[in-house]
Amino acid sequence: MTQEALYDRPLVVMGVAGSGKSTIGSALSRHLGREFRDGDSFHSPDSVPKMARGEALTDHDRLPWLDSIAAWLAATPGRIVACSALSKTYRNRLRVAGPLLFLYLDITPSTARQRVAGRHGHFMPASLVDDQFATLERPTSDEPDVLWLDAEAPEPVLVARALSAVTGLRAPAADAMPEQL
Repeated sequence: MTQEALYDRPLVVMGVAGSGKSTIGSALSRHLGREFRDGDSFHSPDSVPKMARGEALTDHDRLPWLDSIAAWLAATPGRIVACSALSKTYRNRLRVAGPLLFLYLDITPSTARQRVAGRHGHFMPASLVDDQFATLERPTSDEPDVLWLDAEAPEPVLVARALSAVTGLRAPAADAMPEQL
């Protein structure tokens, strides 16, 4: 796959709550001049209050949400969305939009819980982080359209790595970064 093919694809910044999906997606949007939307904005009117009460979403809740995101991605080339895309089934549901590039933000449960607990004004309680990890199917080698990024890295480093992964340009200060993207 050529770098141009990767660059032109819609991007799905994925991972559990607290991994930095919205932060990285928004930064990519600014740097690449692409439209960004947070996956939370696609939830049904019933799903957000359900999560705010600490109730995990079911496939019945998630599948129409994923279909809405896929339709949005398919409508205009190059869009960027932040979406948990926790299981391979969910990622496959998004792939109906056409060729995508997923950026998986890998994070430990303890860091994710700490970040979610520290957020103010967001409906997602820290109590649901463990449920997200229970649902998570980490991408494997049979998903070549998924690039892994270490979400434990400082935000500027993570943004640089994400931009490097998408554009093929070397990330700044690469000598100070670990081997993993």
